[in-house]
Amino acid sequence: MLGVRRVAVAAIAAAAVVGPGLAMTAPASATPPPMPFISQFTHLKNIASTVPANGDVNPYGIAVVPQSVGNLQRGDVLVSNFNNSSNLQGTGSTIVQVSPTGQQTLFAQISKSDLTGPCPGGVGLTTALAILPNGWVVVGSTPSTNGLAATAKAGCLIVLDNQGTVRETISGNGINGPWDMTAFSVGNFSELFVTNVLNGTVQAGGSVVHKGTVVRLLLHVSGYGPPQVLKSTTIGSGFYEQTSTSAFVIGPTGVGLGRNGTLYVADTGMNRITAIPDAVTRCNSAGTGYVLTSGGRLNGPLGLTVAPNGDVLTVNGGDGKLIETSPAGAQVAHHQLDSSGSPPGSGALFGLAVAPYGSGVYYVDDATNFLRLLH
Repeated sequence: MLGVRRVAVAAIAAAAVVGPGLAMTAPASATPPPMPFISQFTHLKNIASTVPANGDVNPYGIAVVPQSVGNLQRGDVLVSNFNNSSNLQGTGSTIVQVSPTGQQTLFAQISKSDLTGPCPGGVGLTTALAILPNGWVVVGSTPSTNGLAATAKAGCLIVLDNQGTVRETISGNGINGPWDMTAFSVGNFSELFVTNVLNGTVQAGGSVVHKGTVVRLLLHVSGYGPPQVLKSTTIGSGFYEQTSTSAFVIGPTGVGLGRNGTLYVADTGMNRITAIPDAVTRCNSAGTGYVLTSGGRLNGPLGLTVAPNGDVLTVNGGDGKLIETSPAGAQVAHHQLDSSGSPPGSGALFGLAVAPYGSGVYYVDDATNFLRLLH
């Protein structure tokens, strides 16, 4: 196993020199365009409802299918639901699959009895959602028994095959309330970057603690058996965390990997985006990293992804806006994605992803339970 780990680290490090080949995002252009990425888009489109037959609501995570395999069709979008039909947070159990033309099907409905290994607390699917080579789907679980963070448990990462069948769970290894995630793959190896929001949070009973983490998991991935964890490293720590009656937990949320190996983190509670250098290869924690941008048009940044031009895209939980920030830290563009509620757009947005070929931005609208597209 040590030999396999060394090969994996060497492959990951070699890829990091030229820049991550991000399987979850559109190909990056060698020369950044003269205008912000989202400035070319002016229209909002409803793609499909994210509510499956069992009534799960509150769509959180998004992942665009990179290649057709099993039940996964290239260009379709997977969406994870955080709430059940009674609208209790931390109890959602479904992943739906939506085609670009708006056809919604059920990819997976996960019950506690489906879990093949430890997952403290059971099933409550979060924004942490990624698709690895060979169609392995990984989704985070931060479960609650009654919809309140006071009953939240550490949870796990749930691994499903390309048919939507649970094949394993990943627990321990620094996983404690997995909240969001991004992935980077090279050959038969993948790295998962997972934010965690339950380190001392429940025990604090609503008080702010600074114990949120980003954990990097190195996995060996094949088409036969489920991915194997080779190593776990905490590369980020000290992030703001707090339980919330309305938002369940406030903590480090969206993560996205830049071409230079920098991991961007939506530090929600501090209303900023931070950056962890050398995230692909570093052997220790960078703390919260350096501040890329704070304040300005940010208003509780949640979901995060990296645009084809290298800019960072985040959605605000406070006002329904999409914000684009350059790698130099300038907030260069914004777009109103949701104006419902009071104040307008509050609590509506979470996960987002760049559409294939950079043709737009997919996002989930929690206010309407729809997958939508800015194009």
